[in-house]
Amino acid sequence: MVVSEDSHRLAHRLRALREERWPDVTITQSDLAQAFSAEKPASVPLLSSWESRGKPKTPPLHRLAAYATFFATRRSVATRPYRLLPVEELTPEELRHRDELLRELTDLRAADQRQDGTSPVGDRANRGFWYFDDRHDITIVVAQLPADMRARMPYSDPTQPDYVELYTYADLDALIELHGHIRSVNPRSQVNFRIASDLAPDDYTTHLVLLGGVDWNLVTRELLDRVDLPVTQVARHDESEAGGFVVRTPGGEERLYAPRLARKGDREVLLEDVAHFYRGTNPFNHKRTVTICNGQYGRGTLGVVRALTDGRFRDRNAEYLTRRFPGLDSYSVLTRVLVVNGRVVTPDWNLPESRLFEWPENTG
Repeated sequence: MVVSEDSHRLAHRLRALREERWPDVTITQSDLAQAFSAEKPASVPLLSSWESRGKPKTPPLHRLAAYATFFATRRSVATRPYRLLPVEELTPEELRHRDELLRELTDLRAADQRQDGTSPVGDRANRGFWYFDDRHDITIVVAQLPADMRARMPYSDPTQPDYVELYTYADLDALIELHGHIRSVNPRSQVNFRIASDLAPDDYTTHLVLLGGVDWNLVTRELLDRVDLPVTQVARHDESEAGGFVVRTPGGEERLYAPRLARKGDREVLLEDVAHFYRGTNPFNHKRTVTICNGQYGRGTLGVVRALTDGRFRDRNAEYLTRRFPGLDSYSVLTRVLVVNGRVVTPDWNLPESRLFEWPENTG
């Protein structure tokens, strides 16, 4: 059987991007494989299989996102070795080019699959946990830092010329990590982020993603009050308190899981945080979801976010959730988040020591 070039338009477009996007620049499959390996290991045979003129393989959608990011900006090839810029480093104009290119590539992928008689049912697995196939709006909700903290920070006063609004946000590192990732796997969805106190009524009925705990994020507090979970957070009323998460057993007993800190000199350092991950049905719109990523400290929130965004762990953690909670609309994991030399270590939920508690406890 002779395969028509028209039936593999995606492979043709990927070759054209590499060979013709910037005619004065030579980009080999080896160059791209090296650049793409910054996110997840890639090889020349892998790139060659996607560009094959005879029987090309279909690249997963996160690889198309890498193509779109790379070819959205000439800065990718400004120096050797070529590099894949983080999405958050792209300018607004570059982001617009990236979104347009990613939309084109995903459409070509879907068209090729239809012509080949294959089904794109694997899209969710390829795009990962944060892919919402209904293409509806997604709203990431964060807290605003308390006024006394904002007063101690530069550029957080809106009356000052150098005011930066994001400096007033809590869990900013988790927000940047998650916003870029969700946008990359949902190019046709509107992805917004809001301060909890600024949510409009319509925002509540979108796919909600809540970052941070009940001490500052009032929407997290409201959602958890509406969900019958055996896990509750002990709020930190001031910075000197550690707090934690309390798990209630069916027999009525309670167990506290608290962060682990150590004193070094005249200050305390965080060695291990505790974080709660929850996915369920949005109580304000049962056709949408709510996801909570909530650490006792900010680095716990970042750690539980990275469990499903980190290129080294997100696929295996998503697969673990699928195996552990098959067919369930609502589930949660209380996880340990290690902090080494001040840096967050992404938890691997396949390791029992990373999981402190799971709900529901018995799922067949």
